[in-house]
Amino acid sequence: MRKGTLIVGGIILLLLILFIWWRTTYNNLVNMDEGVKSQLGQLNNVYQQRADLIPNLVETVKGSAVQERQTLTDVVDARSRATGVNLTPEALKDPQAFQNFQKVQGDLSSALSRLMVVMERYPELKSQANFTVLMSQLEGQENRIRLERNRYNDQVRDYNARVRSFPTSMIASMSGFTQYPYFEAAAGAENAPKVNFGTEQNAPNPATAPTPENTAPSPATAPHGPVRPSPVTK
Repeated sequence: MRKGTLIVGGIILLLLILFIWWRTTYNNLVNMDEGVKSQLGQLNNVYQQRADLIPNLVETVKGSAVQERQTLTDVVDARSRATGVNLTPEALKDPQAFQNFQKVQGDLSSALSRLMVVMERYPELKSQANFTVLMSQLEGQENRIRLERNRYNDQVRDYNARVRSFPTSMIASMSGFTQYPYFEAAAGAENAPKVNFGTEQNAPNPATAPTPENTAPSPATAPHGPVRPSPVTK
């Protein structure tokens, strides 16, 4: 009788230990999952703040750089596409939606970079107080975006490692916890943007440019007057 009681008591104690471990592990996963979602919300916030600065920047530039209409149009179009895509926690489960969000935000960053290169041609614009303030704010937002993206990746790294670790992976699998994707640098982000100001179009093509040995001076441009035929010797 006593032996049976000990066995039942041991089973109950084991089940209690398993229950406590399960509950603790599950709650830790919930907290980490919420941490990723919270950081995602903060990242969306700084992306939106950057988007809010762009209309004022475009209006400021438009008056001083009318001929850069195409560059400004690219920025406005890229902003429109970026603000039309919102990265929700549900979208993190969809690789295509996540990649699309990264692409539209990367396109906006690229368009802004090209605009900044073009603005180097207008020193009078850079001397305007409003433009200087907007550029400072925009630069600050770009830095915040990089910071918040790094924080998001840190949160995701810790969460993904926990989800994949045994025996936590068993609870994660049965409870629907899956891995989250990382933000990655866009291809070519390490290269400075290039803007063609038209000088390349006026430059001669090396493949078609005449070579010195194949070019004879014209009579009008010969250094010692027109070229005369050499006398025929008999």
